Amino acid sequence: MDRPPPWALPSSENLSFFAEVLRTSLANTRGLGSQLKDSILVPDFSVGGAYESHGLIHKGFANVKSELFPVHPLEVSEKNFPLNQDKMNFSTLRNIQGLHAPLKLQMEFKAVKQVQRLPCLHSSNLSLDILKGNYDCIGFEDILNDPAQSEVMGDPHLMVEHKLGLL
Repeated sequence: MDRPPPWALPSSENLSFFAEVLRTSLANTRGLGSQLKDSILVPDFSVGGAYESHGLIHKGFANVKSELFPVHPLEVSEKNFPLNQDKMNFSTLRNIQGLHAPLKLQMEFKAVKQVQRLPCLHSSNLSLDILKGNYDCIGFEDILNDPAQSEVMGDPHLMVEHKLGLL
């Protein structure tokens, strides 16, 4: 080994040298599986105050689904599928018709998304489905997990205030 001893190096190089040694020793002793396990972030479950509770009446049940980690490697890919499909369609459209076609289509998507009902009323977004070509496709989201057929309706005043950013 051509390196000088660690105590002979300047302080910044000394720290980087020790960090490199520590990384290589951890990689050699623990293996890849434990490194992946150690790199997973754990959500913080602490509350603001000692006796603070969740506003169940006004806000509903706490959303635990957002704190979960992906179970299967394809879950992230399936979640991003519509975005990836739109990117692929826009690039194909750009190659065939030029730059104006995807820009016009994106402008139409934006205009259609802005027309909405009040937050407490469900909107089917039929015009967006027609623009995307999904009006004749029936998927799981059409049958299961439909917010319009929910058993509990939220407080309309709170929903409008949340939408306007007043809460």
